[in-house]
Amino acid sequence: MLASGSAGNAAFLSTSGTKVLIDAGLSVKELTRRLAEIGERPEDLDAVLITHEHSDHISGLPRLVRARAKKKKPIAVFVSRLTAPMIEWEGMDETPRVEHFQAGSDWTVGDVKVQSFGIPHDAEDPVGFCLEAEGVKVGIATDLGYVPDSIKYHLRGVHFLLFESNHAIEMLKVGPYPWSVKQRVMSRKGHLSNDTTCDYIENDLDGGVQALILGHLSEQNNHPVIVRQGAECSLERRGIAPRLVIAEQRTPTEVFTY
Repeated sequence: MLASGSAGNAAFLSTSGTKVLIDAGLSVKELTRRLAEIGERPEDLDAVLITHEHSDHISGLPRLVRARAKKKKPIAVFVSRLTAPMIEWEGMDETPRVEHFQAGSDWTVGDVKVQSFGIPHDAEDPVGFCLEAEGVKVGIATDLGYVPDSIKYHLRGVHFLLFESNHAIEMLKVGPYPWSVKQRVMSRKGHLSNDTTCDYIENDLDGGVQALILGHLSEQNNHPVIVRQGAECSLERRGIAPRLVIAEQRTPTEVFTY
């Protein structure tokens, strides 16, 4: 995870032959800096997968695509058919070539099998992803108001999982947001509370998961210590002990290998 939170989201996945960015909510400058910390470069990316059109997931996308075009190394951008029209390609003379997919469909990028699935969020056509290569399955599911059975199904068999733990209910209720925003966050198309995430961990998280990364924490209505304590208790009750990491906004996580 290069960044996770309401100010910008991006994750990087690499196999022996393919490099993929999931979401591009960082500036090209910041993306370049964070990739450099792990010995990677934006110009080596093979594709970008977009979960939905909210700015914290796509703010750096137009400039990234433009920068690659100037270097005559165009990058493949995968966006769902309904999300694509919502993206504004500012600073570009024409809309770049975008690979459209139907939410729920599968395809491959290099040696990576990509499986998309719909998620309940207040965007046009939001999706999560499972990515499989070299015997490893990675799941990405953030920005969702609840956890339907369909998502539980898709996340079976994951070795690495990025999952949302956005807010503590009581902190949100007494926090600084207007009531309308609080209602949105708590709705079935908002964001997952710590309690809902802990319930998923305790009852539905795959027992073979090697690393659980909890992300998209609210800076106003949550705290990493609270998230970790709750998740550790749920993992103990579940009877499994994966590597537990709390993703941050300003600092990339460690590099996970398998």
